[in-house]
Amino acid sequence: METVLSIQDLSKHFGRIKAVNNLKLDVQKGQVFGMLGPNGSGKTTTLGMLMGVTNPTSGKFLWFGEEPTPQLRRKIGAVLEHPIFYPYLSGQKNLELNAMIKQCPVENIPRVLELVELTERKDDKYKTYSLGMKQRLAIASALLNDPTVLILDEPTNGLDPMGIAEIREIIRKIAANGKTIILASHLLDEVQKVCTHFAILKRGNMIYTGPVDDVGKGSETVEVNADVENFNEVLLTFSGTSSVNRENGVYQVTMRDGFHGKELNKFLFEKGIVVNHLVTKKKSLEKQFLEILSEAH
Repeated sequence: METVLSIQDLSKHFGRIKAVNNLKLDVQKGQVFGMLGPNGSGKTTTLGMLMGVTNPTSGKFLWFGEEPTPQLRRKIGAVLEHPIFYPYLSGQKNLELNAMIKQCPVENIPRVLELVELTERKDDKYKTYSLGMKQRLAIASALLNDPTVLILDEPTNGLDPMGIAEIREIIRKIAANGKTIILASHLLDEVQKVCTHFAILKRGNMIYTGPVDDVGKGSETVEVNADVENFNEVLLTFSGTSSVNRENGVYQVTMRDGFHGKELNKFLFEKGIVVNHLVTKKKSLEKQFLEILSEAH
């Protein structure tokens, strides 16, 4: 698999503050890579270094296996902050102006407008756009030169649920077109829905990285109930049970690694017990995120 971005011992210090500390990270072609962390974790500083906005204190990074150059950066589109658009110009005119500045063909504008679902509003003035529409126009502007990589810093920040859903769908469409996406976000649920891989940063240090699909692997929790006396004791006799608790009238069974709810259900059925409630609860990215942060104290 082709490595699009390789970060090697990258650091950025502001006086005594280590905003980013010896970051090591690889992003492969076609990934939607989420950088997670609370405020002050170094996400935005890292993206700023990758785009040449700020210089590293030490370390380096390679785009497509090469040291960054202005020519290489043309293959990267970015929405790092709220871009400056002219409020009294239409979305179309703003994009034409951006295309001229970026030396991109204006023929690309209809395609990017359609991708971000702004074709019907392209002739309306920018000042009439909702916050979500403004963010979609910013993404359209970043895609004008048909980049290989798209970088997004907090793309759903401040949006209402519908705006978040729209941005999420646009990110999926862009990824489906084969582009590599790197995004920074603190909205863990959104990252779980759109990203293929993620890294967690805390106080400038990367403390975890891996595929999103690995979230929830390991011990499962199964909610189960049945109209049986001493049901708690029956559950404890199952070889896959690690512990049993009762919450709100429902038993919470923590499974040993490698055991799943369907095996517990089969065990109970073979004992002649028919359950009236059984739900396997996977660990959410938010729960795993908080656990990893607490472990990294």
